[in-house]
Amino acid sequence: MLIEYIQKAIEKASYKKLEDGTWFAEIPGFSGVWANGKTVESCRRELWDVLEEWIVLKLRDGDVLPRIGGVRFKIKRLKVG
Repeated sequence: MLIEYIQKAIEKASYKKLEDGTWFAEIPGFSGVWANGKTVESCRRELWDVLEEWIVLKLRDGDVLPRIGGVRFKIKRLKVG
């Protein structure tokens, strides 16, 4: 489920070639998730890594993740004891 969520988000990414020849990418609705790379592919790989880390932080903090492409990634908390 996590991989599907990430793939759907990456599909929504926008890419832009910068004046220095590098590529910049961001995902609308995912504040703070962006990457920069020498090639489009290296930028996409970096964006994937940044998104994974962003998801981990959001889940750790109990934040709700955005719905993307009809997919919502949701964690159910278990009660211990």
